[in-house]
Amino acid sequence: MLLAAACLLAGCGGAASSSSSSASSPTTTTAAAGAVTTATASASPSQQPLGPEGIPLEAGPPLAPASSTTPGTPVDGVQCAPIEQLVYHIHSHLLVYADGQPRELPAAIGLLGPVAQETTAGPFYGAQQCYYWLHTHTSDGIIHIESPSKRVYTLGNFFDEWRQPLSATQVASVQGKVTAFLNGKRWTRDPRVIPLLPHGLIQLDVGSPIVPPQPISFAGTNL
Repeated sequence: MLLAAACLLAGCGGAASSSSSSASSPTTTTAAAGAVTTATASASPSQQPLGPEGIPLEAGPPLAPASSTTPGTPVDGVQCAPIEQLVYHIHSHLLVYADGQPRELPAAIGLLGPVAQETTAGPFYGAQQCYYWLHTHTSDGIIHIESPSKRVYTLGNFFDEWRQPLSATQVASVQGKVTAFLNGKRWTRDPRVIPLLPHGLIQLDVGSPIVPPQPISFAGTNL
């Protein structure tokens, strides 16, 4: 689709590059009684191939179908527009682990009538009908925030639009205690109020063991 290809060139989903997470996987450790158990990611982002946006594609089964997005009606003030809104244009990244295993944030969340533009790094999706202001173009965990005005959106807004549950005990189809991180630091409040920040790195660990925060590099991308 021409719109998707144009979006790639304009930076909505930057072209693939050689940059990726440079961090190595942390060592598995089991702490003393009463402490938190951590584990090495079985498929850390640095081990994954780069997608069309220059960000490693996510491993594991999808958290939920992208098609569960609310069909065109506004959600939390987030609307579905016939073209992408670029007055306020930022990107956050979401990584989810369930019992130490990676789960994929699927492509085409928030895109009605999704259509794929095939690239050498995999499919990049555009929309034939409309784009919600919060959406994904490919399965690399990048949430595009493309709004007609500057506003702090939250992870809860994104999950509401996707029509998936998000709480301290559930992330989409996965249930268990949720341990959240924002930019590598433990988030102790409700995960629904995690802000979608420019180049914000959000990680949700559901259950145990807990995978330490995995860094993602935006270097060399157009995001």
